Amino acid sequence: MRALALNALTRLVPVGLITLSIHRVLFARHEVLDVKLQLVLALVVAAGTTAGADKGAIAGFVLGLLYDIAGNTPLGMTALAYGMAGMTAGYVQGLTPDPQWWLASIFATLGAAVGEAGVPLLELMTGRVDGLDPRLAWTVSVVAVSCGLACTPLMPIGRWAVGVRRKKWKVITE
Repeated sequence: MRALALNALTRLVPVGLITLSIHRVLFARHEVLDVKLQLVLALVVAAGTTAGADKGAIAGFVLGLLYDIAGNTPLGMTALAYGMAGMTAGYVQGLTPDPQWWLASIFATLGAAVGEAGVPLLELMTGRVDGLDPRLAWTVSVVAVSCGLACTPLMPIGRWAVGVRRKKWKVITE
């Protein structure tokens, strides 16, 4: 029973549902600079920067599935894009041993740009839309920067949700 309680999915799904409900109530109804900000994507890249590429991809896929179920997108499309976002943020974070908070925010910004650009590109590839929105570059940049700024306060939540413990320094005695 303890292994089930410590499983990442048992933490990730409730946190994702709460984040999705906050997103639907606040962020989906109010625009900043004519762009709807993505709180769920911010949590995905925060989890990716703290947990690495593998767990970031899992977090992105699970939270993307929750987003797809609650929205009007085809099942799995946002999950794939958010999985790529979490994996990108975690992969870039893996290039440094222990990044500072500002460097993690930059990594989260890169991952969020991949995730936000991934949805319209996947819609174009599947034939759901005929062309890309001319404001795509503006939308991706605003969402990516906002997710990078939101990454720092969301990192402890993302770390807990995927079940990653913080590194502890070991004292070496001779």
